[in-house]
Amino acid sequence: MPATSPNRLGLTASGLLALCRAGFEKEVAAELDDFAAGIGLMGFVRARPGSAFATFESHEPVAFADLAERCDWRTLIFARQLLPWFARVADLPERDRATPIATATRNAGQRFAQLMLETPDTDEAKQQSGFCRRFTVPLQHELERIGAFREGAKGLPELHILFPDPSTAWLCAALPGQAALWPMGIPRLRMLREAASRSTLKLAEAIFTLLTETERNASLRAGLRAVDLGAAPGGWTWQLAHRGLRVTAVDNGPMAPSVMATEMVEHVRADGFTWRPQRPVEWMVCDMVEQPTRIAALVADWIATGRCRRTIFNLKLPMKKRLEAVEQCRALITKRLAQAGPFELRFKHLYHDREEITGYLALRTAAV
Repeated sequence: MPATSPNRLGLTASGLLALCRAGFEKEVAAELDDFAAGIGLMGFVRARPGSAFATFESHEPVAFADLAERCDWRTLIFARQLLPWFARVADLPERDRATPIATATRNAGQRFAQLMLETPDTDEAKQQSGFCRRFTVPLQHELERIGAFREGAKGLPELHILFPDPSTAWLCAALPGQAALWPMGIPRLRMLREAASRSTLKLAEAIFTLLTETERNASLRAGLRAVDLGAAPGGWTWQLAHRGLRVTAVDNGPMAPSVMATEMVEHVRADGFTWRPQRPVEWMVCDMVEQPTRIAALVADWIATGRCRRTIFNLKLPMKKRLEAVEQCRALITKRLAQAGPFELRFKHLYHDREEITGYLALRTAAV
């Protein structure tokens, strides 16, 4: 294998690979196609329904160094993971998968500093999760033996290997910090009993996914004020109160006793669409079940009028024309905030989302 200095990226990519929730292959494929066109890649998309991933295959090889910086997994709404891929190894022998994978890695002419084995999020593929855990260390040793792995070396990319089935491996790479925070894009978050509902995990994931560390530190400080519209039974309210924020929970329904026991929550029985705070707050969060355009109009109005500095919200999408619904909401928000100044609008289909996406909206002056 050619000598590789810590800062040398001699890898050649063949395309892009994105993981998603099963049933959303069409949406992530369309996003992959648009993303590739936007960075000047010519090729085609493959996406099998129910496979929970899609690939873009470039007509011409592309330098990994030119592609990697643009492949931040947050770029695509429906992608849990976004990676340049450089090899596909098929017909893996059951008793020796390491040798052909190591050979393909060595032939790529690139050393790697971290190894992650992943599967798509399907029942069939997840049966291999135990194999992936057992196989990681032996494969790492084989890669070290042939000079393709140097654990912890600065400046070297991560090696991600996707196993959609026992006999196929997609070899992908990512620069540090560009891949998803969690393997397969599935967060390992713990549900606490006092959190009232599992929806609290959705807000926790949104906070880590949609906000930068700087934004989290600045906007989730103890003592700041927040409003939760459509709060009952209180999963999102609890998540904010647990972080030390004082929350006004707006809902005609009852709040869980464990949420009220935090003594950080005021429960207001009112309609979330008509209630307004007496003074501006740092956060407004909203997980109401309603038409996506109505939610988009609501959050845009709260930001435009200065009622809150930032908001996290859910858009419940139709079964068909999901991308069109997202773009309609984006256009609505953009139009409402045209006179308010520059803003940050980020969307992501989180692991804890189903037929919905989660958004973050803030004026640029608030997006620290």
